[in-house]
Amino acid sequence: MILYRKAAPLRIRRTAAPEPPFWCATAIAPYGARRGTPVAIDYLASRATANDRAEVSVCDNVRNELERARIEAPVLIDATEAAEVVFRRGEETLAWCDEERLDALYLTSTRGALPKSGDVAIAAWPLEPARLGELFAEASRQRDAAGPAAGTAAFRSAGVPAGWGVVIPVIYPITTDLEALDLLADRARENGASFFAAMPVDVDPTAKQAIANELQLAGSDDRYAMLFHADVAPVHLATERHIASLAYARGMRDFVVPPRWEERSNWNAAALLTLTASRMIAMELDLDLAGLIARSARAVAELDKPLARVAEAASLAIVDVLDEVSRDILTEWLEGGEPSFVEYVNEQWRLSRSSGAPL
Repeated sequence: MILYRKAAPLRIRRTAAPEPPFWCATAIAPYGARRGTPVAIDYLASRATANDRAEVSVCDNVRNELERARIEAPVLIDATEAAEVVFRRGEETLAWCDEERLDALYLTSTRGALPKSGDVAIAAWPLEPARLGELFAEASRQRDAAGPAAGTAAFRSAGVPAGWGVVIPVIYPITTDLEALDLLADRARENGASFFAAMPVDVDPTAKQAIANELQLAGSDDRYAMLFHADVAPVHLATERHIASLAYARGMRDFVVPPRWEERSNWNAAALLTLTASRMIAMELDLDLAGLIARSARAVAELDKPLARVAEAASLAIVDVLDEVSRDILTEWLEGGEPSFVEYVNEQWRLSRSSGAPL
């Protein structure tokens, strides 16, 4: 495929609190969103659209724009699709983050390229098992060969090796196929992936038509009717939960693990609370409590004092913005354990579609 380049500014998105699925404070994309064919996924907006033009917007002066911008860690670098193979702007961004000692997660995809080092999330789109298997094996080899030197500068100083994992954009009927998901989960586990996680995607009508054309779906096909005339949200939700079940059964995390997840930082605390609340909301499990936990998560992200220091000096009871359940969750988490309420929610969330999850 020939890519036609158009100059464009660096896309930078900032968030005040961690949000699923990537939990980043700053997202950086050196390319335009519409760069995959026939379906392009904008990973920053979690949206899929159709794209039949082999052209891509590319930032010409990545370093200049980064140096003028305010970049907060953790950082997500969206370097998906074949544009990265040609232009390598994602790896240039990762190198800058390394120099600035900013923890970063590098997002690539099936037709993309792996960086030489760093934490990596591989988006399984398009769903091409053979190519994904090659990427998984390469990611495993790089991690094993580099060892503790594999991470960004901050990771190297701590002697912690970088990790990699898999992100599944959930799009009916392609990445909702159970056999394909089982195969990917097995290959991810065999190659030492640390996480295997779902990513909800809003699919617009143009992308649905592109999918129907790609799969050559006839109007009489049940999948065609489901794609265009039914509500596929229950299928997507059931698939997200199924992916979590696959990950847990194989000893992998069922969410995207951000850099330095082992640290008891305010940002990671907010991510833990947000993950719990978002799963409760999706399952419609005690929505009032889920709302309280979500509000506590945002408040924790905005605190100017480290939670760990507060807990050591007194207790989290003095943090008025926390509801009682969130306070208990964080107290257990700061002590190094797996919070019992979080585990309860996760157990409810991990539901295999083959075991009767609603479709």
